Amino acid sequence: MTSPHTSTFLTVHRRPARRAARVGLFCTALAALLSTAVLPAAAAPHRDHATASRTASAVIPAGVTAGVAVFDRQTRSFTEQVNPSLPLRSASVVKLLIALDVLGDSGPGALTAQDRALVDAMLRGSDDAAASHFWAANGGGAIIDRMVTRIGLTDTARPPATHPGYWGYTALSARDTVKIYNHVLDTAPTAVRDYVMGNLRASTRCAADGYDQHFGIPGAFERPWAVKQGWSRFTSGGCTATTTGTATATATGADSSAAADVDLDRPALHSTGVVGSGDRSVVAVLTLHPSGTSYGKAYSDVGRLTRSLNVPGATRPAGTWIGTWGSGVNVRAGATTESRALTALPAGVEVLVSCQTRGQQVSVPPYTNDWWAYLPQYGGYITNIYLNVPENQVPGLRLC
Repeated sequence: MTSPHTSTFLTVHRRPARRAARVGLFCTALAALLSTAVLPAAAAPHRDHATASRTASAVIPAGVTAGVAVFDRQTRSFTEQVNPSLPLRSASVVKLLIALDVLGDSGPGALTAQDRALVDAMLRGSDDAAASHFWAANGGGAIIDRMVTRIGLTDTARPPATHPGYWGYTALSARDTVKIYNHVLDTAPTAVRDYVMGNLRASTRCAADGYDQHFGIPGAFERPWAVKQGWSRFTSGGCTATTTGTATATATGADSSAAADVDLDRPALHSTGVVGSGDRSVVAVLTLHPSGTSYGKAYSDVGRLTRSLNVPGATRPAGTWIGTWGSGVNVRAGATTESRALTALPAGVEVLVSCQTRGQQVSVPPYTNDWWAYLPQYGGYITNIYLNVPENQVPGLRLC
């Protein structure tokens, strides 16, 4: 895949799977190392897609079912559509509808301090307990009915009758997701728009349940962006903790109007939001992955898909995308194992690397390396040991 931006993708295949290891801790010796040639993607001049001309180019990774829509709010037209009307289970993207229902036309000024704090946590950190609270308090599936009518959604439906309390099982399509964002930006009262978008612009890297939620849009594009992400049926490598499944609220009765054909089993990972100055483009990337897919693999696949899209107004980050191995790999404030740990990477995820520097020598038998890579999107370093490259240095990568 090539695209007109300065990010390149570097992939090599190192000896198969390694066990989890934290930077600076010794792991058991691995059997052997097998490396193949480095295959970097061709770099291209950096261009702002507000002025660059591209045709639709969505690249769907093998095994992934995707619903994709990119809407240019300046030209009022779609630049990408792949299965745009396909209903998929929403996971946490439904929290947008839950929040809009809570806010109504009155906006945040009418909320109690407690409810406002819950909405903040639900939109910024994707807090499940907050969503479950509002789902139970405000009628469960009736929230979806009200939002379908209010916004004019066509593919959105309550959770199935068998799972009435599972708000994450709400059916949602890519084109309906675009309608939701356009409603917030163009139709909702100013106080509602500013409050919702302000929270989405303040999306935290680590979600309340310990998932790294800056995949897709936040990784593919420089700010300004605002996002609401969703995930279901994964185990996270964890920013702060690990969890599985989707939170539920108390059942509110049969939801007979729900869509019956939405896949409730395969892991789901969604990236939705707006990108560019003036919220130029609305982007909806909804995906299902084969059973057993790791969070890091799905995270990387959604990243590749999102980077392939024609998104007017988007600015692409400079650097090289490189795969990693290991789990619990710390990103640190400096190029030493004594430096403060900023977060841990999802196991096996691709990361954007901008430069490399010499630092503390680290040993993870049979590897020893004193080179460290700087990850600009995390604001910190990882030892090059955990990069999928055959040498201690990343070939062709500049020095910090």
